Amino acid sequence: MRQSVEHASLAQPRERGTQRVVAVVSVASVALLLGLIVADVLTDRALSRLPVDDALHLEVTGEQWWWKVDYPGDAQQPGFSTANEFHVPAGRPVVIALKASDVIHSFWMPNLHGKKDMLPGIDSTIEFRVDKPGVYRGQCAEYCGAEHAWMAMFVTADTPEHYAHWRMQQATPAVTAALSPTDVVARRGLQIFEQSSCANCHTVRGTSAQGTLGPDLTHLMSRQTIAAGVLPNTQQNLAAWIRDPNALKPGTTMPTVPLPASDRQALVAWLGTLR
Repeated sequence: MRQSVEHASLAQPRERGTQRVVAVVSVASVALLLGLIVADVLTDRALSRLPVDDALHLEVTGEQWWWKVDYPGDAQQPGFSTANEFHVPAGRPVVIALKASDVIHSFWMPNLHGKKDMLPGIDSTIEFRVDKPGVYRGQCAEYCGAEHAWMAMFVTADTPEHYAHWRMQQATPAVTAALSPTDVVARRGLQIFEQSSCANCHTVRGTSAQGTLGPDLTHLMSRQTIAAGVLPNTQQNLAAWIRDPNALKPGTTMPTVPLPASDRQALVAWLGTLR
């Protein structure tokens, strides 16, 4: 009996100590959450007051499973489209019109802005300004199907001079005429591209390919990755992607292109000229 009383008397201080720890942790958690809520509200208010004079206007469309980015034309140069990677000038506001062509996506650039849902049939906008040049990674933040987790994007903030040069280069068509007459392999690759199913899905400005189901490939080799960030953009990876895209990104809507190895080699050689 005496031992039971002693154990009970010892247990009470331990229980009180545990209760204090739980209480302190609970209060700290609530305070942290309240602090995050306040920070979120203040950040949203600051972003909503961001001046948008002389803003760069873009349109980003969520596809399954990649990002289409449209740059409107102006009095100086025509508009163009790119995919998954795009550039903005550092220090200048950016206003992006967000769209979804198929299912719900969510545009999320964690170092630049919070998440913004993209709903089919409902347009929305997002505004931000990148003050420091660099490369910023983004991600779809709303489950949108099999390849949701592999739907990345990259925003490069350039100095104004570098951005102007990049935009001028991207607005030009593919320079197919610059292929050397002796470059028989690349010229055959262009012919294969235009006459195969590739041209039904992809556009390459300056050629007869005007497909709209897949990314615009006019300046494909100026991008760091392919398949929305899945693979580094190398000729070896391009060949593997064309041979069997589902082996690299299961569930992708990119079909297998049935080509003999020599034709695939020629096609990749021509794609390698699209800079």
